[in-house]
Amino acid sequence: MTDIHICILAGEHSGDHMGALMMRALTSRFGARVRFSGIGGSEMLAEGRDNGFESFFPMEELAIAGIFEIVPHIPRVLRRIGETVARVRESRPDMVLSIDSPAFAFRVGRKLKGSGIPHIHYVAPTVWAWRPRRAPMIAGFLDHLLTIFPFEQPYFDRWGLASTFVGHPTADMQLDKADGKAFRAAHGIAQDQRVLCVLPGSRRSEVSRLLPIFGEVVARLGQRFPDLAVVVPTVSTVADTVRAAAASWPVKTIVTEGLEAKRGAFAASDLALAASGTVTYELAMAGVPMVIAYRISAASAAVIRAMIKIPYASVVNIVLGHQVAPECLQENCTQGILVREVGRLLADPAARARQKIELDKVARALGRGGPPASEVAADAIVKILKMHRGDL
Repeated sequence: MTDIHICILAGEHSGDHMGALMMRALTSRFGARVRFSGIGGSEMLAEGRDNGFESFFPMEELAIAGIFEIVPHIPRVLRRIGETVARVRESRPDMVLSIDSPAFAFRVGRKLKGSGIPHIHYVAPTVWAWRPRRAPMIAGFLDHLLTIFPFEQPYFDRWGLASTFVGHPTADMQLDKADGKAFRAAHGIAQDQRVLCVLPGSRRSEVSRLLPIFGEVVARLGQRFPDLAVVVPTVSTVADTVRAAAASWPVKTIVTEGLEAKRGAFAASDLALAASGTVTYELAMAGVPMVIAYRISAASAAVIRAMIKIPYASVVNIVLGHQVAPECLQENCTQGILVREVGRLLADPAARARQKIELDKVARALGRGGPPASEVAADAIVKILKMHRGDL
């Protein structure tokens, strides 16, 4: 049998993690027959080392948040889109699997239309929240969609785009399985000490906006709660920036990297202050109560608010249709409001317990307890490859 070549395109840290899991699942099915190409970060580079994977260019070039924030980077991003399309057309993989990052992935997909290369996209665009016209648009060039929320499929079925619900990838991470007591002991945190998990994001643009505010919040909370300790799980792309800032915080602060350390940090934490995004799903899976914060430019926020169709920004709240975790966004993402919301939950174990009950419902709705999303997704990809090649 001939080799199988799959091109995987990821554009940010969460996609890199999902891409690595997909590489592992597909390698378990095809063994040495499968090889990978595409765009990825440290996890995909490590996972795909034995299968020929090298990133076309540094993935971090694509991790830009906000509508207007991307403007200065447009020439470079457009050039990278062209380079990616050229590489795919030249190498003729058996499949292109793009992961999230729709601004990049969908532009590549439109340019590959008519190439005869199946294009599967993992993580549906949030047409149920804003810009519903994207559904018929992507149905014009995608061959299949892997969805992570159970309510998404009908939005694409009506346009003839086949989809498979695979569950949320964070359910695969076993974030509720770590030993919080061991983490505390290893880092010199008393078992009865309050621990706040601070998560300012994985993109440089997010961190630059949120880290100064979060630092001010931590300083004020440290005055109110003298026993407060802070843990900051981060990723390699922003770790130096986070460590430099956290070094000046006037409370005991531990900065960690890696999934195992994140599991431990979550298990040890009483509460989290988190940037809106994938990490909020991770906290839900781990059962960590949270306050959600986010800030982008005023211009980007105005555009998004004009198009948004739902009352919440975080899926943690969207899934159950009511506020599970407080959202402090834009003009509400201030030192005073965050100190109030985080302080209220730090001081109230009963309120944290109530949120944990709701978060458990969210986690089960997103697939915790079911088969790993990467395994379900890999099975769907194998079926599509068999239809396309016929010799597997």
